[in-house]
Amino acid sequence: MKKIFFLFFIFLFAGLSLQVNAQQKPAIPINTVVEKVQKYFGVYPVEKVHLHFDKPYYAVGDTLWFKTYLNHNLYEYNPSKIVYVEVLTSRDSLIQTLRVPLENNAGKGQLVLDPQFVSQDNYRFRAYTKWMANFDNGYFFNKIVPIGDAINKKLGADVSYSSEGGTKTKATIQFRDRQGNLLGRKKLSWEAIDGWDAFDKGKTETDDMGRVTINLNIKEKNYLKNGRLIVKIDGDKTDPTLVGNYSLSNALWDVDVQFFPEGGELLAGLSKKVAFKALSTTGRGVRLKGKIVDSKKKEVAEFEDLGLGMGYFSFVPVLGEKYKATIAFDNGQQRTFDLPEVKAEGLSLVLHKEEGDNVQFGLVSNDAFFEKNTNQPFYVLGQSNGHLVYAAQATLKNASVLINIPKDKLPNGIVQLSIMHPDGRLISERLVFNDSQEFLPIKISTDKTVYGQKDPVKLSIAVATKDTLKSNYSVSVVDEAKVPYNDDEDLGILSNYLLTSDLKGYVERPNYYFNTANANRKEALDALLMTQGFRRFSYDDLIAEKLPQVQFMPEQGINISGILRLNTGRAYPNGGLLLSIPSRNFRKDVYTDNSGRFVFENLVFADSSKVTVNARGNDNFRNLVINMDQSYFPAIDQGNPYARNNIQNIDNEMKAYLTNSKNEYRTSILIDEIQVTGIQKKQVTSKEFSALSGLSMPEHRIEADRLSGCNVLTMCLSTLLTGITYDTQTLKYYVSRNYNQGSRVPVQFFLNGMPIDEPSLNSIQTAEIEAIEIFLRDDLGTVSRMYQNDGVVSIMTKKNDQKKMPRMSLSEIESLLPKTNIVEMMPLGYVKERKFYAPKYDTPASKNTNDYRTTIYWNPDVVLDATGKVSLDFYNADGNGKYKVVVEGQDEAGTIGRSVYYYNVK
Repeated sequence: MKKIFFLFFIFLFAGLSLQVNAQQKPAIPINTVVEKVQKYFGVYPVEKVHLHFDKPYYAVGDTLWFKTYLNHNLYEYNPSKIVYVEVLTSRDSLIQTLRVPLENNAGKGQLVLDPQFVSQDNYRFRAYTKWMANFDNGYFFNKIVPIGDAINKKLGADVSYSSEGGTKTKATIQFRDRQGNLLGRKKLSWEAIDGWDAFDKGKTETDDMGRVTINLNIKEKNYLKNGRLIVKIDGDKTDPTLVGNYSLSNALWDVDVQFFPEGGELLAGLSKKVAFKALSTTGRGVRLKGKIVDSKKKEVAEFEDLGLGMGYFSFVPVLGEKYKATIAFDNGQQRTFDLPEVKAEGLSLVLHKEEGDNVQFGLVSNDAFFEKNTNQPFYVLGQSNGHLVYAAQATLKNASVLINIPKDKLPNGIVQLSIMHPDGRLISERLVFNDSQEFLPIKISTDKTVYGQKDPVKLSIAVATKDTLKSNYSVSVVDEAKVPYNDDEDLGILSNYLLTSDLKGYVERPNYYFNTANANRKEALDALLMTQGFRRFSYDDLIAEKLPQVQFMPEQGINISGILRLNTGRAYPNGGLLLSIPSRNFRKDVYTDNSGRFVFENLVFADSSKVTVNARGNDNFRNLVINMDQSYFPAIDQGNPYARNNIQNIDNEMKAYLTNSKNEYRTSILIDEIQVTGIQKKQVTSKEFSALSGLSMPEHRIEADRLSGCNVLTMCLSTLLTGITYDTQTLKYYVSRNYNQGSRVPVQFFLNGMPIDEPSLNSIQTAEIEAIEIFLRDDLGTVSRMYQNDGVVSIMTKKNDQKKMPRMSLSEIESLLPKTNIVEMMPLGYVKERKFYAPKYDTPASKNTNDYRTTIYWNPDVVLDATGKVSLDFYNADGNGKYKVVVEGQDEAGTIGRSVYYYNVK
């Protein structure tokens, strides 16, 4: 197979020496370096995850469909069989985690965007395996999926910012009501907040067109990172007050331009490329033109970006000179930036050319370095996707040494070539992209090029490959008139596996570099690789054998594990446990080992299934305690760079889609307020206790019914306490948002208004709890000043109004006590399978309906026949215009492919 051939290529070059000088002995032999690097790659395989969505954005009420792909670089191990898909809000709050099972490195799932829980926002979908969680989460799959709202949203707005210079900016907002009518002549108040504190506020009124201009004074630019603009439009007796909440991240215009000399440094007297990247405050590229001048204002180079704020130029730097870049931007602004310092001597790795069958690199040095290092050997190492694809020793007999690598011996993707000093120090590196290997040649066709509304479509897919390997594909067909989207902005399977999954940080418009219609895509990709970081591993750490600590092995299924102990704390060996899942009529038993540990392996159950673990089959079951292992997930990466893809004005950017959604869900508007007559049950609140009377309204309230099945209170609190994080090291609870920012001030617990500590929590019988209220803020400080706490959790028990009852029997007392030998839980199960609904219009009567579908067809389980072909049938909807077909897939050897096709509906 191809990947085995790549390994053979390593050993072919590992012993190669380019004019080695026998008199100079390297501190570390190259064979030792190769051996250590190979050991790392063999022990730490690379896994990558990709999600193919049926469309790029959605509306509240839709069902979001996705296909999961797993790609790995080694064959001699069992890859992960589970992928985790997390859904996060624009404020990095986790709202849902999906557990997707994989079969043949592929899985599928869906998410219903319930209007009761999902609101208009830019949601981030993060996907990974537990094996990937051992390493930097910067290489997880991340994609921003905007979700608009045509059902619940009462206030629509179009926001724009214009910088007034310095720390002042102007926000212009046009408001509309739920029906799309302009909100003219409405009084409103506003405040700009940084997290919780307002740093500017005011009152004003909209004009006849519903517009308002707000002059903001941003005291510090850091306020914009998490800043929000809160606007409250006054209501009356018939209309409630409307509240808008808008990000301030784009409020001030600013730009940062960085310069990256090829190979890492500007070397005196040596001409080579200098790449540049210009980013605005939004984190996206800025168009520019500029020139390089020396200290005497003499122009030495001109440059212009290639379309995404990146590009490169060449010039010969002079020692002692300081160079500046004078740059003009599209908005008329001009700035000056310093170039890096010119080094007196050095050695760099540069890309010479990649035309023809070879990619040619050069080890180039200036005269000062060459004079001091003549005949000095250096190591050249090349790696790609977790394979060492080149290793050689080169002696510096000339100021430049050329290295030729045949393209057909390299895998597709980023190739990282590095120069290393014989003592193990990394000197220079260069990234280059290789696409010499064939992708899956996916050919799409339809039985016609033009169709009518609700006409049947026969879609054919053919993949002609040399090897008859198993493969699987996913197919999406959308009405592009309702879902307009520039495919260059999307994250396809090619751009994900071969580019973004290997580059830490943000890559703007990833599909741009794989669209053959973009004439400068290769030059733009080269500029990207010269300005983007690559640090999956460190050669320095590998040589020093500082290897990553592995906490998770590749998961093969759902495991539920723990320790069985006696109530004295001693482990209980050879104890029997029974696991039951009533919804699946499933029962399984295991026995503990000598350390009391047990594990139920490879379980299969859907999410939200009730699972019971029972130790009552043992003779002394009353003295046994089951301690379940916790499930660990990677921390949420606050401020993920892909937040730069957030859409500021969802209403405007998704106008066509939301208009269609409003028609589709026109009968689904939720009722704002209803009146119910009946007996009102008095609700116990924390206001009844004097110690807590100074607190405002609780952010969250947990009623007693949510505690049903909870035997030990602390085992349930970690999942029930919304906005609260439990630290297993300090055994304390903290407000999540502050804990993630480094605060270690704990939450204070109260029981019926009396302060209690954490160890006392398990003395509270869950059956006696009336409610739990969570206060994440203490505005007046009445509690925090006395107890030095951050946040309050108030537990209230039921009031006992019953008359004195007769004494209870022993069995009755036992039934009330928490049973430590039985654990009931609802662990994260597999995502429930659903099938995409595709209507049939095979009779005149069936066509007499409105069809507002935006996703016309979705199939995540497309399998080709023995000839490499498949035919799919579906019906169009009512929309006219272009319909877009996207097919993605991979085979069992890891070869991937993507193809886009269009047909017309009139």
